[in-house]
Amino acid sequence: MAKPIMAKATAVWLVDNTTLSFKQIADFCSLHELEVQGIADGDVAGGVRGFDPVANNQLTAEEIKTAEENPLHKLKLKFNAAAQGEEKRRGPRYTPLSKRQDRPNSILWLVKFHPELTDGQIAKLVGTTKPTIQSIRERTHWNIANMQPIDPVALGLCKQSELDAAVQKAAKNRDAGMTDDERRKLLSTEDSLAADAEPKIPTAIAGLEAFSLSGDDEEKEDTSVPDADSFFNLPDGAHDDEEDE
Repeated sequence: MAKPIMAKATAVWLVDNTTLSFKQIADFCSLHELEVQGIADGDVAGGVRGFDPVANNQLTAEEIKTAEENPLHKLKLKFNAAAQGEEKRRGPRYTPLSKRQDRPNSILWLVKFHPELTDGQIAKLVGTTKPTIQSIRERTHWNIANMQPIDPVALGLCKQSELDAAVQKAAKNRDAGMTDDERRKLLSTEDSLAADAEPKIPTAIAGLEAFSLSGDDEEKEDTSVPDADSFFNLPDGAHDDEEDE
């Protein structure tokens, strides 16, 4: 059911000016029944001024009278023809002034931990412009040295569901444009461990060792160690040649 504008102020007016039950007021204003009871007791919305839904074209006096006579009747918003077909405003998300100083930190967090997000997605999530995002990507932002990556959900700039939806959409688009080799690189740890080991290409040394051991007619290496006396007991001709030199 549609929610009236200034719901809590409307609830204050209905408590003060009608005999509607707490449940009827709570259902119409999308509040908890105990919260409406707190308004009646003066514990809740003490400084809130009542907002007349009849004067502001949200309820009719007949609708209120019908609900007062029947406690099971649920109040319905008055049909407003001027509001039909109204499109939502398109453009960057509005960011409160108190949180705008934290917006570059959230952009840095998104660029660092979710590089698959496009500039348009980031701009829609935190309400910024593409030149600002580009300057942070290229680290040319004037305050880049003092910026720290902070989760935009923790800052209240977007909802976790909105961030998850954007990441899933970006991952889906990225997967559609990937090659088979790139997809293989994105296997999970479990899939990588379960996959068969790829055959390794033998190195040049390993190939030579295998070739030398396989031949039957290859000459064996002379592994004998020469005797030390053989260096001194040289033939007579060898001594003469050394003296001539």
